[in-house]
Amino acid sequence: MQGCPKMCLVRQVFPPSPKLDVRTAVIVSLQKVKVTPGKKIAVAVGSRGITNLKEIVETVLEVLKSAGAKPFIIPAMGSHGGATSEGQKELLAEYGVTEEALKTPIEAAMDATCIGQTAEGVDVFFSEPALQSDGVVVINRVKPHTDFMSDTLGSGILKMLVIGLGKRVGAANFHARASRYGYEHVIRSSARLTLRKAPILCGLALVEDQRHATVRIETLMPEDMEAAETKLYAEAKRLMPQLPVDEIDLLIIDRIGKNISGAGMDPNVIGRSIHGYSSLLADRSTKPVVRRIFARELTAETHGNAVGIGMADFTTARLVRSINKEITFLNALTALTPQSVQIPIHFETDREVLERALETLALPDTRNAKVVRIADTLSLEYLELSEAYFQQGQSLENVERLGSLSSIPWTEEDLPPLRSGKL
Repeated sequence: MQGCPKMCLVRQVFPPSPKLDVRTAVIVSLQKVKVTPGKKIAVAVGSRGITNLKEIVETVLEVLKSAGAKPFIIPAMGSHGGATSEGQKELLAEYGVTEEALKTPIEAAMDATCIGQTAEGVDVFFSEPALQSDGVVVINRVKPHTDFMSDTLGSGILKMLVIGLGKRVGAANFHARASRYGYEHVIRSSARLTLRKAPILCGLALVEDQRHATVRIETLMPEDMEAAETKLYAEAKRLMPQLPVDEIDLLIIDRIGKNISGAGMDPNVIGRSIHGYSSLLADRSTKPVVRRIFARELTAETHGNAVGIGMADFTTARLVRSINKEITFLNALTALTPQSVQIPIHFETDREVLERALETLALPDTRNAKVVRIADTLSLEYLELSEAYFQQGQSLENVERLGSLSSIPWTEEDLPPLRSGKL
């Protein structure tokens, strides 16, 4: 062990996106929806850290109320929030979605009803309060899914219909059947049944760019929802931020959590699967190849849910102490991914974790290790790269250096905030 490499702050130069007036975009998009005065409309809202979520929900409610409808909010979260009504309302409150702020009731009951079976015999569940409504508006961001790879479908409105609005029993049943028939197939077949049997009014699909900014808002009607989501998915996949390098000895992730990704840290970014990852002898056909991951903290918004920590090799003792085991284990058991919550090797300080992690790389000189540090897997504009990426005149495409290489300025044996103003 010769020491830690010097690091340099950089910025990924992403293409600019047109600025979107979120409120106007929601209002215009919902013009195609016909709302009958006096009808009870359920507005389904999930637990992800979607940009502008409160403003979007607030505007949807405004449109519905102005049309004479009686909207109410339903948490569409599967087993999140400990699979309790109180826990799911607390998650919504983290985004400012409360009864007081939006002057709209929240119906957080966990009851779900089986509304039928797919051709393969998969039971499909749907929130009982949503089923009793006159119409359901489903709000969700469209993006690549954390649990499976696809060129046409990811996490979006269809997934929310099946898993989020299936509540805990629906989410558990989905994952069990998906392990047999495949994630994409079960989402599609179950969503088609839901669209036939449940009172779905529309979906409000959101697309975000590499900076996590809202760039598109589209209303998807039931009759063309599947095809329309496929088109949005292609855009969302193209705009999803990625790490600027493919070979990484050690990836330092400052924070993980359910508000960042359903898997805590996004497998689409780190190149590791929530279902298990590869070792030093990995198949290098999948990029990026990350030999070691060090996850430092849980976000406050995850409420102790540490799903995804099992994809890391190292963590801190403080992260381990912050884990809510009941919530974490319930989420992992529902998703059938017990390995996703296995506790990595951990030490008290960042310095000790970093030094021990570097030792496991079998490098002649650890100062030459290829180290990348990011805030989280959603925030990839500003990051730190180690000296090895700048040696021998190497150039990194679309990467701007914002400082000079320097030794890590330890703060009482821990890493200081990432020098980007993002933490």
